[in-house]
Amino acid sequence: MVNSKKSIIKHIPLFLEYCEVEKGLANLSVKNYDKFLSSFINWLNKNNLNDLLPHKLTKKHIWDYRLNLARQTIPHSKANLQKTTQNYYLIALRSLLAYFAAKDIISLPPEKIELGKNRKEKVINFLNIDQIEKLLLAPDTKNLTGLRDRAILEVLFSTGLRVSELINLSKDQINLEVLKKNENKDIEIAIIGKGSHPRTVYISSRTIQWLIKYLEKRTDDDISLFINLSNNIKASSTRLSVRSIENIIKKYCKITGLPITTTPHTIRHSYATDLLEQGVDLRTIQEFLGHQNIVTTQVYTHVTSKHLRDVHRAFHSGKKLKNE
Repeated sequence: MVNSKKSIIKHIPLFLEYCEVEKGLANLSVKNYDKFLSSFINWLNKNNLNDLLPHKLTKKHIWDYRLNLARQTIPHSKANLQKTTQNYYLIALRSLLAYFAAKDIISLPPEKIELGKNRKEKVINFLNIDQIEKLLLAPDTKNLTGLRDRAILEVLFSTGLRVSELINLSKDQINLEVLKKNENKDIEIAIIGKGSHPRTVYISSRTIQWLIKYLEKRTDDDISLFINLSNNIKASSTRLSVRSIENIIKKYCKITGLPITTTPHTIRHSYATDLLEQGVDLRTIQEFLGHQNIVTTQVYTHVTSKHLRDVHRAFHSGKKLKNE
């Protein structure tokens, strides 16, 4: 570890290049880091700290900057920055400190920057693994409709796809012959996600088996992967809609006694939460979900932290020890 002779301000362009080249972050993520760190640069200049070196940065500096953010008002409004917005600025600064650590530059540890707690924090609903299993087993797979529904649920939990991405899947992306050749393997497919961004998603061998069973029962020539099997529809409208998928999930939630508020996005949340609880890092989960900004993925850390606290409280053996 070394004391850098460059000021923090002069390190920031290098940090942004590091994010782009070495970490491979999306352009939007790099632009956001630039935007949020510009606020820190302005604060340093305003307080005559433009020459502050990384190893001279103290917890007092961080505290003063946080006070500045808390007291900052939105232009053309008297309202203060929301806690969530303040955290975006702090996350960017924490990432800069992580960069210093990665480059063996002495500075404050990133964990010294704690994020503000938001009382109105977004609530993420998700199903635990037992509930997911109950949902997956709900369809009657003795008929084509049940096979289709089972395949839909398996694909959602295997990939974490958005419902809009799911309904746009076609048989040329998931070809029956290719599936049969890879029945006991995971496969990857390319999709166009939100904002027309391409990404790769991965389908488990378990899910492949259900897709094979479903597609083998299909006798139509429709290119859509998931189609409406009702007799009351026109041939031109066979691809399932978002509403159709939502109704399918609601149907099986009622059958199994799961929360009727469960949606396709709940399964996406469950997918991400499960990965995080298994130790997968946020950067990888960001790629899986197709988030353009890591900040969007950060919300899952609050979910798992609470879950882990609950598990610790319920099962840790410390409470059984004598406390004399």
